[in-house]
Amino acid sequence: MKCQELQFYNYHLWANQRIFSHLKDLPQNIYHKEIKNVFASISEVLGHIYATDTIWLSVMSGYNFDEIVKSRKQLRESIKGKSIEEMEVLFLNLSEQFKAFFDHQDNLNQVVFCEHPNFGQLETNLFELVQHVVNHGTYHRGNITAMLRQMGYPGVMTDYVAYLYAIRINNS
Repeated sequence: MKCQELQFYNYHLWANQRIFSHLKDLPQNIYHKEIKNVFASISEVLGHIYATDTIWLSVMSGYNFDEIVKSRKQLRESIKGKSIEEMEVLFLNLSEQFKAFFDHQDNLNQVVFCEHPNFGQLETNLFELVQHVVNHGTYHRGNITAMLRQMGYPGVMTDYVAYLYAIRINNS
């Protein structure tokens, strides 16, 4: 079951990589270009995805949520102004941390408790938190597509079914 559960996370990695590849094929200035949207720039969206993924990995690893949230501002500051290439490396390093975490888990259905500063305590399991990370990324990759279209550029297909086709073709 673990392999199937991790396929969902692998989709997240695949979709993020598609976004990075697509953005690097477009004019360089659009990455930090400020526009009126949910986020001020595409770089801010990717920074938000990265910071949130980092936070949830820390939660899954058992760190105290209050301490994680306090470090979020520092994390956000550390990634401000980074180039698309620098962010891609950060995402790659974070994916390696997630993989190392998964390698040490025998059961992603294991119950965990999260104490969120706004929502209180939650009893859930690791896989549901992985689902949250993936769904959160999907939502914000949609923001990136909308922003690209607003600037006159095409988006890139990152739907889960496109991932399924891609891995089936690569495994043929």
